[in-house]
Amino acid sequence: MVRKVLTGDQRAFSQIIKETEGLVAQIIFKMIANSDDRKDLAQDVYLKVYQQLDRFRFQAKLSTWIGQIAYHTCLHHLERKKIALVPIGDSDREPSPGFSTPFENEIEGQLMREELSQLVASAMDQLNPIYRTLITLYHQEELSYSEIGQIVQLPEGTVKSYLFRARKALKAHVLRIYNTNIG
Repeated sequence: MVRKVLTGDQRAFSQIIKETEGLVAQIIFKMIANSDDRKDLAQDVYLKVYQQLDRFRFQAKLSTWIGQIAYHTCLHHLERKKIALVPIGDSDREPSPGFSTPFENEIEGQLMREELSQLVASAMDQLNPIYRTLITLYHQEELSYSEIGQIVQLPEGTVKSYLFRARKALKAHVLRIYNTNIG
C-alpha cells in the first residue's frame, strides 16, 4: 500500500487512513483535551504521514509508525501550549484500601459495572496525557509493550514501569472519586 501511495495512488492513502484512524484518534483523544485542537492534530498527523511516507523503512508495522507520528505530534503540541506532561508530585503513595461488592443479581451487577465504568472514565480524565495514552494503547488497542515502546520511543522496561505507575494513579483517582461520592 505504501508503494502505491508513493506512485500516486490516492485511494491507497485513503485506505491507510481508514486502517489507522482508530489508533490515531485514540492517541490524540487521550493526550489532547481541546476538541478543536484534536481535529487540527489529526489533520497534521496525516499530512506528516503523507509527506514522510518515503521515509518509512518497513522495519515496523505501518500502524506503529503512524502511531509514533501521532504521539510525537501531540507531544509537540503540548509542549507548545506549555501543558505539563508528567504531573508534579506524581502519586506513589498507596491509596486507601479498595472496595468489593458481591453482585446479588444481574441487574444490580449491570448497574455496578456501569457506575464503575463511569468512575474509571472520570479518573482517566484526571491522568496526565502520557499515562492516559499508555493505558489506552495497552488495554483498549491491545498493543504489546514492544509496539507501544516503538510508538512512544521508550524501552519496553520503561513502558512497563510507566504503565504500572499509570494503573496505580488510575486506581488512586478511582478510589478518591468513589470515596468522595459515598462520603
